[in-house]
Amino acid sequence: MDAAQLENEALSAIAGASTTDDLDEARVRFLGRKSDLKQALRQVRDRETGMTLNAVRERLEASFGERQAGLERAELDRSLREDVVDPTLPGVATARGHLHPITHIRREVEDVFLGLGYRVLDGREVETTEYNFDALNFPFWHPARSPLASLYLNERTLLRTETSPGQIHAMQESPPPIYLVTLGRVYRRDTPDATHSPIFHQVEGLAIDKGLTMADLKGTLLYLMRALFGEEREVRFRTHYFPFTEPSMEPDVSCFNCGGEGCRICKHSGWIEMGGSGMVDPAVLEWVGYDPEEVSGFAFGLGLERIAQLRHRVPDVRLFWTNDLRFLRQF
Repeated sequence: MDAAQLENEALSAIAGASTTDDLDEARVRFLGRKSDLKQALRQVRDRETGMTLNAVRERLEASFGERQAGLERAELDRSLREDVVDPTLPGVATARGHLHPITHIRREVEDVFLGLGYRVLDGREVETTEYNFDALNFPFWHPARSPLASLYLNERTLLRTETSPGQIHAMQESPPPIYLVTLGRVYRRDTPDATHSPIFHQVEGLAIDKGLTMADLKGTLLYLMRALFGEEREVRFRTHYFPFTEPSMEPDVSCFNCGGEGCRICKHSGWIEMGGSGMVDPAVLEWVGYDPEEVSGFAFGLGLERIAQLRHRVPDVRLFWTNDLRFLRQF
């Protein structure tokens, strides 16, 4: 096939292409690597033949480009005429994520205390032993100071074992009265089981004012428990010991799994421990520069995972952190 015949055949195919797909097929046929024109160019042995074939190639490339532009304009015009969009039709719903159940509980607890006039605070997760233990009246022999119980970064720095250090910072920065809750992650060397985890979330409350008593603490905790678990859940208070409160007590909530009869979740006691509470020890008030003769206060700490476990009747707290979507999509 000579150059003129090849060009005429290619121009005929270009003119006959009715879509951009047809034109692409013709381009491959006449200008592709295996086309007759490319094969002829590879076999050129004289200058005149090479110039003739290159001129044909250039004319064909120009013709393909013009036809491509014309077909694209025609297809756009047709699309604008025929593909009419009705903005009143419902769109395609997109899948949306949702908050983790612990985040839900955290926000609900925050709302409860914001409604009571408390301030919400989250301190730093890396603390010094001065703020994590000394300011909270932990004696030097207390087991919580041991590396077997806490996660140390060096001799004087550790991952906070509770959110209470944030309250110490807040008291140093502001005079009483103080009403605040601190929420966030805390770290301890706990063995994971149905109700324990080495990394968990706490909410701790602090109230410092004139004339506060144990009755104010009990009323606050009762209000919180009933807001979270409903009026049907039983709550009891037991005396206990904490270095930073005196007197101290622990609030327990009746076990959701066995109804108080005893099971592995409640360690066969019928009750699930929620945390600790008590009146702020005068030594803590003195450490931050408050006068224990002028003001008093109460403090409490609860685990958010425990709250979520009770609210949703989850038998094992570890399920919250396995990242199993079959479990998390239930909330």
